[in-house]
Amino acid sequence: MSEKTILVWFRNDLRIEDNEILLEATRRADKVLPVYCFDPFYFRTTASGTLKTGNVRAKFLLESVANLRDNLRGMGAELLVRTGNPAEVITQLAQQFQVNEVYHHREVAFEETGISEQVEAALWKIRLNLKHFIGHTLYHKEDLPFPIKDIPDSFAVFKKKVERDSTVRHIAPAPESIPVPQIDEPGEIPTLADLGLEEPVTDPRDNFHFVGGETEAKHRLENYFITHKPTAGKIVRNATYGSQLSPWMAFGCISPRQVYWEAVKHEQTQNHSLVMELLWRDYFRFMFKKYGNQFFKSDGFRDDAPAVSKDQYALFEQWKNGTTGVPFVDACMHELKATGYISNYCRQTVANFLVKDLKVDWTKGASYFEEQLIDYQPASNWGNWAFIAGVGCDPRENKYFTSVKPAADHDPSEPFIQTWLDGTAVVS
Repeated sequence: MSEKTILVWFRNDLRIEDNEILLEATRRADKVLPVYCFDPFYFRTTASGTLKTGNVRAKFLLESVANLRDNLRGMGAELLVRTGNPAEVITQLAQQFQVNEVYHHREVAFEETGISEQVEAALWKIRLNLKHFIGHTLYHKEDLPFPIKDIPDSFAVFKKKVERDSTVRHIAPAPESIPVPQIDEPGEIPTLADLGLEEPVTDPRDNFHFVGGETEAKHRLENYFITHKPTAGKIVRNATYGSQLSPWMAFGCISPRQVYWEAVKHEQTQNHSLVMELLWRDYFRFMFKKYGNQFFKSDGFRDDAPAVSKDQYALFEQWKNGTTGVPFVDACMHELKATGYISNYCRQTVANFLVKDLKVDWTKGASYFEEQLIDYQPASNWGNWAFIAGVGCDPRENKYFTSVKPAADHDPSEPFIQTWLDGTAVVS
């Protein structure tokens, strides 16, 4: 009787612990073939002139893939790395290693699901199945108290019903062992230059450097609860930057469930800012399942796009380069350009300013964030922007959404503004 081999296609799930597809593959197969494919699609220039993936996020990705390979090797396994169209790469590897089935985690945005469909169609031609798993949310889709088509458009209603009627599943353990077939050519992880990108310039004002990978993600999660212990009945929070775990969650170096159960262990779940981040993240992913690519259109799903200025192209350039003359906005945009990260408060403020003060098409801002943000996720990014533009969910029904004061009301002498407007910011 021949051995059964399952190919595990890693995408935005770059971890070993709480990775259902990896654990299930080790339970059901004699051999497991872990694969990561660098798809050129994500390293191109978009129709709007922005990069699909900026160099800061690409560097974080390379670090995350390298760490996954190191961790797999620590278990006696290996990660195959290839560059190319996944439909061609996965199919070729499936034939080369006589794979019986391919596992992967399902995504929600139309470009990502389109790639899955291409791989599925290619595998079907050689009579192989692409098995879909759901592993990017805190609450499993099958545990929701309503079908996807009936997801409440109000976050407040969503939060109330989910917290009342659903439970968070427990963490899936890491496999005890990962038996792999003989791999003679594991493949090299590309450099930034190979991907057509330049090495990011380290800015001396960046006091929170992000390093990709599951190992660093676990360290940051542990450190978060050390520095955010309850004091005198209150939770000590970094009100400016939140948890800063989002880059690792974006690439799946750590799962929402791991974060949640760590919060439970430290008794920090009731309306805690960290759990709220997870709920918002779930909400936008499920809303993407409900409304699809309507989130990428200027009129969203309201059929009424916001009015735009006749000078919107010039105004957008000023906003992007941090030269609007509004100190807080400019400081946020300088920080984003230099580090690939800004606080949620900054994101809401600069988005509001672009859409409501400058009257620029909100999709331009969303596309720029897609290029720049180290923690970019389609659902969270485009969902947030549509929300602010008033073409997504109704902000009046969502009391839990971050409220911001007008950008012009910030005191120019604020330390944050002084730091990022000292004349050394890197802008193009």
